[in-house]
Amino acid sequence: MKLQRNGRSKALAIGAMALVSSLSLAACGSDENTTTGASGSGSAAPAAKIECGPKPAALLAAGSTAQGNAIDVWKTNFAAACKESSVNYGGGGSGAGVQQFTQGKVQFAGSDSPLKPAEVDATKAICTGGQGINLPLVAGLISIVYNVDGVDNLVLDGPTTAKIFDSQITKWNDPAIAALNPGAKLPDADIQAVHRTDDSGTNENLTKYFAKVSNGAWAYPAAKAWAGKGGQGANGSAGVAAQVKQVKNSISYAELSYAQTNNLKSAAINTGASKPVEATAANAATTFAKAKIAGTGSDLALTLDYGTKDEGAYPLVLVTYEIVCDKGNKAESLDALKAFLTYAASDAGQKAVGEAGYVPLPKELTDKANAIIPTLA
Repeated sequence: MKLQRNGRSKALAIGAMALVSSLSLAACGSDENTTTGASGSGSAAPAAKIECGPKPAALLAAGSTAQGNAIDVWKTNFAAACKESSVNYGGGGSGAGVQQFTQGKVQFAGSDSPLKPAEVDATKAICTGGQGINLPLVAGLISIVYNVDGVDNLVLDGPTTAKIFDSQITKWNDPAIAALNPGAKLPDADIQAVHRTDDSGTNENLTKYFAKVSNGAWAYPAAKAWAGKGGQGANGSAGVAAQVKQVKNSISYAELSYAQTNNLKSAAINTGASKPVEATAANAATTFAKAKIAGTGSDLALTLDYGTKDEGAYPLVLVTYEIVCDKGNKAESLDALKAFLTYAASDAGQKAVGEAGYVPLPKELTDKANAIIPTLA
C-alpha cells in the first residue's frame, strides 16, 4: 500500500531547489576536512571526512549497472579514506543483484526498482530476525541516446518512443518522428533500436514510463526483462551505450552518466509542457522534488511520477536503491557497511556523484537514509 506522508512533497521541493543550486557549486566547492578522494573521472573529488568505523572489512555487492559509475566514485573515495576496507561491486543488473542478495552472497545489492513483496519474503532467510529494505542513494535519469548523422536536437514523446522500441516505427523519417522534429533532416534509414538483454531496473523504469504515457502503444507489463519486439540486444548500461556509439542510426536508453562518458546525444522529451524537456540533472531534480515515499518503517521505496507535465520536469527518472538487511547483517562486515552507506548518503557523497552525471537526492531523503543507516543490525 502506498502511503503519502504529510508535508513531504513541500519538503522535497525545497530540497530539490537546494540540490539544483548545488550542481553548479559542486565543481568549485569543497569541504574543509581531512580526507581527499579521487573521483571516477580522474579529477580530484571534494575533500570529504569519511568515518571508517571500528571494524574494517571487504564488502561484496552487485546489481544495477546504472549506478556503476556512482559506485566507482564512492568506493574509490571510501578506499582512500578507509585503507583497510574495500568495496567490490559486481554489477550484473538489478535482477542479478537482488538474486545474489537473497542468496546471501553480497552485503548489499543495487536495484533500480524496489523489492517486490515476494522478494522481501525471500530476504528474510538471510536477514535473520529482519528483512531487506530499500535505501534510495543514487538518483539519475534515463537518457534516450541516439546516433544519427545530422540530427543534433532530437525530440521524442512517450508513444513514439514506445513504438520505436517495439518495432512499430522502423524508419527515422517516419511521420510521427518528423512531426516532433519540424525542419530536422531525418534520414530515410532503418532505425537500429538497442535494448538491455539482462534483467534490469532500467528496463523496468523505462517500461513503467511507457505504460504511463504511451497511450496503449506499449502492450507489455512493466518488467525488468525486456519484452519489446525486434531490435538488437546488449548487456548492461555500458553495453548499450557502446553499441549506440558504434552503430549509425541507432537508439537506446542508458543512465545519463553513460551518455556523457560516451559523448552520446540525448533526446529531449515532449511531455505536454510548453516546450520539450532536456535530459539534464536539473530537470530530473524537478521530478524528484515531487517523489513520495511508499515504503513503511525503515523502507524508503519511492513513487515517481513518470507522467509529469510540469514545466522543466524530465519524466524518465530512476532511483537506485541499496538493498540491505534492517537486521541480521553479518557482524564482521556491519561496521564497514554502515560506514560506506553513510558516506554515500552524505552531502559529500551526493556531491561527488553529482559531478559524475547523477542527480543529488533531495536532502529530506538523504536525512531519512542517514537516520536509518545507524540502526542497521
